[in-house]
Amino acid sequence: MPDQKERAQQFLELHRGPQILILPNVWDAASARVVEAEGFPALATSSAGLANALGYRDGERIPLDDLLWMVRRITRVVQAPVSVDFESGFAETPEHAAANCRRLLDAGVVGINLEDGTRDPAKPLTDAELQVEKIRAIRATAAAAGISFVINARTDIFLRAVGPEETRFDRAVERLLQYRQAGADCLFIPGVMDLPAITRFVAALHAPVNILATAGASSILQLKQAGVARVSFGSGPMRATMGLLQRIAREARQSGEFGAMLEHAIPYRDANALFPEN
Repeated sequence: MPDQKERAQQFLELHRGPQILILPNVWDAASARVVEAEGFPALATSSAGLANALGYRDGERIPLDDLLWMVRRITRVVQAPVSVDFESGFAETPEHAAANCRRLLDAGVVGINLEDGTRDPAKPLTDAELQVEKIRAIRATAAAAGISFVINARTDIFLRAVGPEETRFDRAVERLLQYRQAGADCLFIPGVMDLPAITRFVAALHAPVNILATAGASSILQLKQAGVARVSFGSGPMRATMGLLQRIAREARQSGEFGAMLEHAIPYRDANALFPEN
């Protein structure tokens, strides 16, 4: 298995092309192994998927120790680089965010999503200055460890529809350029689905751009042609899996049949073979 420094550098290079980096986000060891076995060169967790899998709502309601418990189980069974959706860093201060990322590094992680959204409707975005200081502190911590820790800095201006619509593009660019200057490697704008707007972001930011695959989004081929470097699936794969389980349960209860389960299940032997013997 490549060591953590090699995996971190490999993950960073995947943001630089020539292929678009596709991340069907995972939420536990089993989903991580399924995606890795399909040939994806890197993995990223879903904050909602991981939280729901352990019985919590999304939005940093999961205790950090529980998140780390699951992350360590993922990194134990995969060879691919693993990035973690770390929301706002589980911290109010830059120092605390950096200390929490040190714990991620110790768990074998090589990158994070770091978002500027809050759960306060009266103030939906973190102050840009504070977010910049968080990024700087995390970058310094990773540099001290000698690891090319990939920071995917996210702004929630579009996702949360913050402020007048006509101002969102310029305000998002302003924030994201500050995050880039502070040390972010990739810039994430969930909620943007209009292809011309995405093309404008790529041109304005001069940095790898991450777009969320969701209903109404452009195809991966179109995003690649627009210059997007990274496409992530968020909680979509986990919710699709829950949807299949819901269908199986309803079919069994309503008709006494189990065809949906048999149609989509991978063989027991193949599932077991995804994991090491010890």
